[in-house]
Amino acid sequence: MTGVPASAAGGTGRAPAPGGKLGAAAVNQASLWNIANILTMIRLVLVPGFVVLLFADGGYDPAMRAWAWVAFAVAMITDIFDGHLARTYNLVTDFGKIADPIADKAIMGAGLIGLSLLGDLPWWVTSVILFRELGITLMRFWVIRHGVIPASRGGKLKTLAQGTATGMYVLALTGPLATLRFWVMAVAVVLTVVTGLDYVRQAIVLRRKGLAAQRAAGGSAL
Repeated sequence: MTGVPASAAGGTGRAPAPGGKLGAAAVNQASLWNIANILTMIRLVLVPGFVVLLFADGGYDPAMRAWAWVAFAVAMITDIFDGHLARTYNLVTDFGKIADPIADKAIMGAGLIGLSLLGDLPWWVTSVILFRELGITLMRFWVIRHGVIPASRGGKLKTLAQGTATGMYVLALTGPLATLRFWVMAVAVVLTVVTGLDYVRQAIVLRRKGLAAQRAAGGSAL
């Protein structure tokens, strides 16, 4: 249960039924089907559609690549809004905590791997970014019971740079714009590595503090 008020999550706000079981189920249902989670689900649904559009007609049709960019852009925009809505209106749920990072990695991974398969993006770039993203996601679950590491300014810049660069590679750009996207991707890779190392540091510190608190609580109980 997330503690989200029924009115904020789209529920009726009625009191729980006798015994609490029916009322608890209603609150859980309302807290799951909120606008933030719906946007996350939309992003998940967009992933296969984006892949189909990217590889349509062999992957080199400028019109289909433009539509693929639209799908990618919509997915990235929902990533911005679902997190903001969840924090602003207290719509944070256990489902959102798990599904949101998965949706983020799915759309970005589909873009990077697809572009590398088409020969538009070097595989080492895709490998560096995906290794960082998947590693941090696993680390997030590793420390989640000790607390949540808030998104840093560097992490937000990293996400913006990755999304912008990948989107530019999805489009069939030529000339100066093709050169520009190379440098945007270079910035994204640097931010990916630097913020990844900082996240590892924060995760280790958070886990140590959590374990120390547990030991202290166990000692006081004795």
